Amino acid sequence: MSTASKLVSARSFLFVPANRPERFAKALDSGADAVILDLEDSVPLVAKAQARAAIRQSWPQLQQAACAVVIRINSPDTEWGQQDLVDLHGLPGLAGLMVPKCESAQSLRDVAQAFAGIPSLPIIESAAGYLSLGEIAQAPQVCRLVVGHIDFLADTGMVCSPDQRELDGLRFEVAMHTRRSNLAPAVDGVTVSVDDELLIRADTERALRFGFGAKLCIHPKQVPVVHQTFAPTPSQIDWAQRVLAAMAASQGSAVQLDGKMVDLPVVLQAQRLLARVR
Repeated sequence: MSTASKLVSARSFLFVPANRPERFAKALDSGADAVILDLEDSVPLVAKAQARAAIRQSWPQLQQAACAVVIRINSPDTEWGQQDLVDLHGLPGLAGLMVPKCESAQSLRDVAQAFAGIPSLPIIESAAGYLSLGEIAQAPQVCRLVVGHIDFLADTGMVCSPDQRELDGLRFEVAMHTRRSNLAPAVDGVTVSVDDELLIRADTERALRFGFGAKLCIHPKQVPVVHQTFAPTPSQIDWAQRVLAAMAASQGSAVQLDGKMVDLPVVLQAQRLLARVR
């Protein structure tokens, strides 16, 4: 599978602090579809340069990874982000750049200019980013949109109930702009609980209902739960296969299956479901 395909189809994005190179191997062996070397929130200001150096030093091993390797830079609107663009230029095999605090297409154009041909994953985590979703989604080299709901709550002053229904509007808009700009399915934010499997599963199921295709993870233990939840059940796979078989037998005409009408929208739903089978 190509680097681009790995990024587009990834279901799990696991963070690892870039200033902790001793953790890189464990992250790469976690089974995550993509590993994010984080230069932003998990790295203190005094350790930013050390973290960039650790990435460059470890890159010969990192670029051999079976999973996609992504770097979350600091915001390009900051001095640390600008230094990231300079110091990390030219890494071979880099799958993508995650761009935090993204609030305009201009910052993404800056990233695209510094890293020509490298896909970007802008994180929507402020009111300004939300209101600029249209231009962000259509900026150069954008591959997938990412929801950063914790920072979004901090920026807006909103407070969520346990089911996060207050953020339905944010996720809906991200899903709509993903579709309008023909991007790969969006990536949902983290679950801060590492051990609450039921919560991780519920959060992933919500992401799936909004049409998202992946989730950010903060611990390797979250990865298998995310993968299991995104995977279709055997009964869903059986239904989708029978839908496609029935439509093929009818040579494209609408047909009934299990007492329900099957037409093109149902076929598209079946095709999307089977695309999630690994």
